[in-house]
Amino acid sequence: MMIISKKALPRRTFLKGLQATLALPLLDAMIPAATAQARTPARPVRRLGFVYIPMGCDHARWTPASEGTLGDLSPILAPLEPVKKQLTVITNLRLEKSYPGTHDTANAGFLSAAFAKHTESSDYYLGTTVDQVAAKQIGRDTQLPSLELAMDLNPGAGVCNNGYACVYQNCLSWSSPTTPLPAEAHPRIVFERLFGDGGPASARRAALRSRGSLLDSFNDDIARLKRRVGVTDRVRVDQYLDSIREVERQIERAEARTAENPVADLERPVGVPAAFADHAKLLFDLQVLAFQADITRIVTFQLTRELNNRTYPEIGVPDPHHPTSHHGNDPQKLLKISKINTFHVSLFAYFLEKLKSTPDGDGSLLDNTVYLYGSGLGNSSIHDHENLPILVAGGAASGMRGGRHIRYKNGTPLANLHLTLLDRVGVHVDSFGDSNGKIEDLFVPVSI
Repeated sequence: MMIISKKALPRRTFLKGLQATLALPLLDAMIPAATAQARTPARPVRRLGFVYIPMGCDHARWTPASEGTLGDLSPILAPLEPVKKQLTVITNLRLEKSYPGTHDTANAGFLSAAFAKHTESSDYYLGTTVDQVAAKQIGRDTQLPSLELAMDLNPGAGVCNNGYACVYQNCLSWSSPTTPLPAEAHPRIVFERLFGDGGPASARRAALRSRGSLLDSFNDDIARLKRRVGVTDRVRVDQYLDSIREVERQIERAEARTAENPVADLERPVGVPAAFADHAKLLFDLQVLAFQADITRIVTFQLTRELNNRTYPEIGVPDPHHPTSHHGNDPQKLLKISKINTFHVSLFAYFLEKLKSTPDGDGSLLDNTVYLYGSGLGNSSIHDHENLPILVAGGAASGMRGGRHIRYKNGTPLANLHLTLLDRVGVHVDSFGDSNGKIEDLFVPVSI
């Protein structure tokens, strides 16, 4: 069933098939029907995302050589060259409430700027995270208020490290101080969350198997829709559908290859791509689709987990990440950490370039989306939470001034950045965590 109006397509036009719903991207044909609350080229939807990397960075190869305008990017940040003009590197932000320094409190404090109660039991207590503060306001009108993703399996209950419950290490997002939100690592499950239409998971999977592709049940409606819209919209619809098909094919290939690999990876769910980069790119692709169809406006993505012992032989680092991160200033270990950092940044760069190439209103998804990328540890060798590796990307429509490296006073709270980002996506609160102000020079004045 396709829901459209006679005069113009409503912003919430969607196609409804067997056990599936297909939301559509913003089309020119929807603009005449827009209301003051709808997205239009003049009033685009604001989106906010967060990507977490564990165990800090090699600061010497991360930090740009000079302040102000970004010239040559540092070795680790070099993959971001194509999006440099929409990138701000921020130095000297701190997580005061993550002390005493641990991997668990680094992860827990990154989006909460709050103390993690020291407990091994289920009486854990943290704070509402910045993404969920935003979701309570700008997530009200979307199918999913927020989307939580990860690369690793969530071990759930129990104690993981230093007497802290595993929940602190595995959940970036908390909707209240006592309600952690588990992240999903399996692309198939994420895909079904985005495009499923309720009912049991078994019914959705049976429907997918019977038709071969999500899009097969929408062929007639898609044809009718394309007859209703102009050439530009037809191109936009085709690009969107091609992206969905490609994501489906990647998921199917990964699931098909599971039987071919007799060696289980205990940190990865069965049926995900075998290569780390392929898995990460697929989850980034799903974020693009979620934003493109306005299924959600808030995303958190834990690229890898604190204390993980993943190896990266594909980039010349066969050593486990966690032991290597305790480098003790050993040049060889620092070089390996920098290779891991660069690899992770390259995956983020892939995502940002996809956002940049995806139209949205008068600009791109990157123009209308702000992403914070970083870690809750600075120097993981000594477990400190100083001089965190932090990037902010996108947000041109929100007034973000990209192409810069900003060095703040030592000890500036990361919460100041969170408060600023909330403000720039239209969520106005007086304070957040241990904030003591806003980072005013990150943006130019724009009415939100």
